[in-house]
Amino acid sequence: MSSAHIAMVGIPAISHVLPSIEVIGELVARGHRVTYANDPVVAEMVTGAGAELVPCTSTLPVADHDWPDDPIAAMRIFLEDNIQLLPQLEAAYDKDPADLYLYDIGGYAARALAERQGRPLVQLSPSMVGWDGYDEEVAAHLWQLPGADAYRARFAEWLAGNGATTTDADAFSGRPARCLALIPRAMQPHADRVHAGVTFVGPCKKPTGAWERPAGAANVLLISLGTAYTRQPEFYRQCLAAFGDLPGWHVVLQIGKHTDPAELGPIPGNVEVHSWVPQQAILERADAFVTHAGMGGCGEGLLAGVPMIAVPQAVDQFMNADRLVELGVARRIDTADATAGALRSALAELTADPEVAGRLDRLREESRAEGGTIRAADLIEAELTRV
Repeated sequence: MSSAHIAMVGIPAISHVLPSIEVIGELVARGHRVTYANDPVVAEMVTGAGAELVPCTSTLPVADHDWPDDPIAAMRIFLEDNIQLLPQLEAAYDKDPADLYLYDIGGYAARALAERQGRPLVQLSPSMVGWDGYDEEVAAHLWQLPGADAYRARFAEWLAGNGATTTDADAFSGRPARCLALIPRAMQPHADRVHAGVTFVGPCKKPTGAWERPAGAANVLLISLGTAYTRQPEFYRQCLAAFGDLPGWHVVLQIGKHTDPAELGPIPGNVEVHSWVPQQAILERADAFVTHAGMGGCGEGLLAGVPMIAVPQAVDQFMNADRLVELGVARRIDTADATAGALRSALAELTADPEVAGRLDRLREESRAEGGTIRAADLIEAELTRV
């Protein structure tokens, strides 16, 4: 098809950029001009995919992860960020409109811009999406919390003055008409109740970096709490006690940038400790995974077909962990309960159960069949033909 100008609007959180960056690269490879509006802190990732960075300053606390515990306060942070983002988008795209806008769930100012310009719009969701009944079953309690009425009033006031055609705050922030969910369908609660505008394409990432399984390692265990909630030295010490010198096991422990390796004490000989690791490359060679159950890690674990010990830390990770348990491929152990004994027992049970292995084989094939990056790019191009 002919080349088009496709714009992506995101937020500068690694867990929100990585899920779709391969899709951006694929669209560029197909000859499209892709601009990417995001904070310059992620410029290297954007330009590395071949897209043009449209620098937009973000006010989100992604650098220090200083998020409030109050969910309404957290939602207000996202709203205020989008309010200040929209004029930046207008300055860039009113003089150079995109043929189609893509946007992350946190960059929904793009919806206001696209609606005002009358341009097609596709959400790229790195996490689970809403389903019929979600508002009543999950979200209803939020609107009873202190500050909820003021938040909704602020949202409605913004919509009334920004040119969007969707002026109801709940409708605007709710289900988009078109969404590509970059997760395995198996990870979606009530997938049969998700509206027809959502297509599950599975994880859209390929392994980056290199990692070789050590000679003589009968089994490999990866332990990672992702990038945001890694300040957990006591948890890492429990992992070392659980898996250090475990016969036949080689352990890769990622501790993030907020934990000093010196806090861990003696490191057993079968353990390698890093601040960052090429997670997906290791999972392709691993036999088990201790994860915080971020959606990215869950998807990569299912693609690799490895059993998981889920130790959720925040936000959607608790629901993700429960979903893995429902699928029969994981054990959930909350941080307070993650003793060496509990962790070691969970690993032994998961890796010895042939039914777990059978379920993982099936889920791995289902996830791969969803199409990933290529299917996502095909579907985005299909939206261009509707214009």
